[in-house]
Amino acid sequence: MPHHTPLIATIAVGFVLAYLLGALATRLRLSPLVGYLLAGILVGPFTPGFVADKALAHELSEIGVMLLMFGVGLHFSLKDLMAVKHIAIPGALVQIAVATLLGMGLAWTLDWSLGAGLVFGLALSVASTVVLLRALEERQLLDSRRGKIAIGWLIVEDLVMVLTLVLLPALAGVLGGEAQGGAEAGAWLPLLSTLGKVSLFIALMVLVGRRLLPWLLERTAGSGSRELFTLAVLAIAMGVAYFAAQVFDVSFALGAFFAGMMLNESEHNHRAAEDSQALRDAFAVLFFVAVGMLFDPSILLQQPLAVLATFLIIVFGKSLAALAIVRAFGKPLSTALTISASLAQIGEFSFILVALGVGLGLLPEAGRDLILAGAILSILVNPLCFGLIDRLQPWLDRRERTAPADASGSAEAADDIPAIHATEHAILIGHGRVGSRISLRLHEEGVPLVIIEDNRARAQELREEGFSVVIGNAASTQVLELAKVAAARWLLIAIPNALEAGQIAVHARAANPGLDIIARAHFDAEVEYLSEHAADLVVMGEREIARVMFARLGLNSPQQRAPGSSAA
Repeated sequence: MPHHTPLIATIAVGFVLAYLLGALATRLRLSPLVGYLLAGILVGPFTPGFVADKALAHELSEIGVMLLMFGVGLHFSLKDLMAVKHIAIPGALVQIAVATLLGMGLAWTLDWSLGAGLVFGLALSVASTVVLLRALEERQLLDSRRGKIAIGWLIVEDLVMVLTLVLLPALAGVLGGEAQGGAEAGAWLPLLSTLGKVSLFIALMVLVGRRLLPWLLERTAGSGSRELFTLAVLAIAMGVAYFAAQVFDVSFALGAFFAGMMLNESEHNHRAAEDSQALRDAFAVLFFVAVGMLFDPSILLQQPLAVLATFLIIVFGKSLAALAIVRAFGKPLSTALTISASLAQIGEFSFILVALGVGLGLLPEAGRDLILAGAILSILVNPLCFGLIDRLQPWLDRRERTAPADASGSAEAADDIPAIHATEHAILIGHGRVGSRISLRLHEEGVPLVIIEDNRARAQELREEGFSVVIGNAASTQVLELAKVAAARWLLIAIPNALEAGQIAVHARAANPGLDIIARAHFDAEVEYLSEHAADLVVMGEREIARVMFARLGLNSPQQRAPGSSAA
């Protein structure tokens, strides 16, 4: 059997190192993106040891870009943007302009061209969606007023970057890069051609794709086949991206973005997001690994002042601009600081834009190294920025409570999601088919309830229905603390993952020894596992079905039961 398999080697080594370093980063309370980028550096050509196939890594990263952009489109919410449009749109545009000018100023001191400065500045201006959402989720700020402003701000940044990815190839010749499509004579012809093709593609997607793609998804969902549904989602994402590139000569990224937007119109959009999540995450990891492979660490020694200046622009330059803009709109200081900390990093869109800039001959490779160095350093520092705000929060709360009653920020401060102060309550983990029935009955009985749900859209719907919801993975002790597990009376674990359920039960028991823990299982081995991991009662669906059927037949149920399990 041949062992010269560069594709398998690239994927295997990339995944293994990304997992190890990502887990280490998470352990250190850093973004796992830092670990993924470091994994890429280790398998890249600038460090000793194994070197992954650069060409294959690039193609894998293209798939990662497509799926990342598909995810952005799938979660794109015009409603969220419109709710905060009065501050998010002008604020994001001004902040992008300020950061771009700062980047162009640094590029000028390095004797780069105007085009290089423009690409460099734009790459510094956009924050990472992954880092932002994780930071807001950890602090339960996603559905607060300031969280919605931050997300709306990020949506505007993403849209500007999508537009930049479309227009930059057409303008490359004028900006000092490699002219595309025979554009040596000027920019107007390729620019008009690009705009025309993009307009035709968008028109086709709005007029046809908006109806056809959700219809295809709904028909597939009706087949009852889970794997066929997942395949349909991936086929739509990558098929539309490839079709857009081949027929309309637009980027894979734009095609995938619009595929996601069209599927967002479907009533099955939440399921499409969930079923494709694993593959999107896997290829996103490979994308970050491939980006890390391009980084030359020697830039830290060769141009330390340029690295420091890049870092300062990301963490302080654009953040101070955002702070001033938000305060100018009359928002509270806590909101302004949250927005500033949210934007004090760069990530995936920056890498996509830099790769395009280098490919078009606009940006020197040193610019890519500076962006990567700035990204790694800013992602490392970002948790510290939020930690500082957390320490200042009591003072900020007192300051805003004592503000004049007519201050524009006072109403907004009250618009944040209230903290949970329940006691003697039930905590329900998961709100799927089982959890939804439990929550309905508990609500009818008037039992105080806190739901832990890791699906943002579902959590928002539950909050709109009046439930107290904590967003996150209950396996995290921090999430359990937010749900006030130490003061709870019952813990109902309705998720189907027994290993995760066991971990949750152990953490909950450590926080509250008197807690009554009830879990679900599918197999006898899971019943035994959960019983050994702190669950007081384990309910196995198949046994309960058999028990009801036996009762209907007038027969006694079998007496076999595992310790701590329900009667069979």
